[in-house]
Amino acid sequence: MSALIMIVDDSAMIRMQVKRALSGAGFDVVQALDGRDAAEQIASGAQPSLIVCDVNMPRMNGLEFLEHLRDAGCDVPVIMLTTEGQPDMIRRARLLGAKGWLVKPFRPDLLLAAATKMVARAAA
Repeated sequence: MSALIMIVDDSAMIRMQVKRALSGAGFDVVQALDGRDAAEQIASGAQPSLIVCDVNMPRMNGLEFLEHLRDAGCDVPVIMLTTEGQPDMIRRARLLGAKGWLVKPFRPDLLLAAATKMVARAAA
């Protein structure tokens, strides 16, 4: 079985683009509409090897989701994929456990390289 990657983004178009890039490389992909949806899926048994997460989302944004993961003791690596690029926000995300930061619009090859690296690290 290949690694499961969870895409957390309120944009259906972004979820589709990310899914296409990752599933085309053999990863299994599940999607969540926002941080709350992702948290509920994980609580219900989803076990992603990696999470690709937006910052700006309704109900529970990406930074709140990182806090939730940290507080729940969930150590799944997270790559933030967002339009945001402020150094303070990036620093906060890293302090909350984010392992990577990619800015939209993203290059599929860079996302795939980062995902492959993170999944390999998590499996080691």
